[in-house]
Amino acid sequence: MLVDSHCHLDRLDYDKKHHDLADVLHKAGQRGVSHFLSVSVTLEAFPAMLTSVLPYPNVFASCGVHPLDLESPWSGELLRELAVHPRVVAIGETGLDYYYSTENKAEQQHAFREHIRVSRELKKPVIVHTRDAKADTLAILREEQAGEVGGVLHCFTEDWAMAKDALDLGMYISISGIVTFRNADALREVTRQIPVDRLLIETDSPYLAPVPHRGHQNEPAYVADVAKFIAELRGVSAESLAEQTSENFFRLFAQAQR
Repeated sequence: MLVDSHCHLDRLDYDKKHHDLADVLHKAGQRGVSHFLSVSVTLEAFPAMLTSVLPYPNVFASCGVHPLDLESPWSGELLRELAVHPRVVAIGETGLDYYYSTENKAEQQHAFREHIRVSRELKKPVIVHTRDAKADTLAILREEQAGEVGGVLHCFTEDWAMAKDALDLGMYISISGIVTFRNADALREVTRQIPVDRLLIETDSPYLAPVPHRGHQNEPAYVADVAKFIAELRGVSAESLAEQTSENFFRLFAQAQR
């Protein structure tokens, strides 16, 4: 059993690549992927995304606003109102992205803090996006006591020092298909060091398709390729890695039912 711990099911290509969501899940199931976390990036699009996944009990949802989507309508009150739904098992994705935008640092930090506060209030882990913002990301996680409910630094691409600090705060680390890219030697070294009980895997589809699917739109089925690559990297069987990362997923996202 594999879990795609982070995918954007409402952003896949349903015009050319997939017939519908059932088709996406079927293709993934054929490769051993049994559960999915469909991640929100705006509150505006969240209700439609949630409605689309509700018929599938093996698909869970998160609720939140991506740091690069803060121009979309949102508030802490609305986030809280939407996130109480029982199929919502996580808050986010949220976080800081200074790679693409530094002009709104204060707004990003405010939103990140609001998400963590809702996360703690609802006892649902937080999904963290971080890019070029190591110190501020860790500081806010620490100051807002995110470790009380835990969370995951998703699609991790930073160094081991940041990974270790995040782990010390009680966070999990999720690795995407970027680990298969030719120029990802540093990330591969980090991936070897992550404690096995704090490791998650993801596609972040429709983005960042892993080798051997580079150049094509990513999809949840390809989490099997990510798992196979990481298993070989760490010198373990693909089966044991799948079992452990799935166990980690359900431990972290405790409101998700198998």
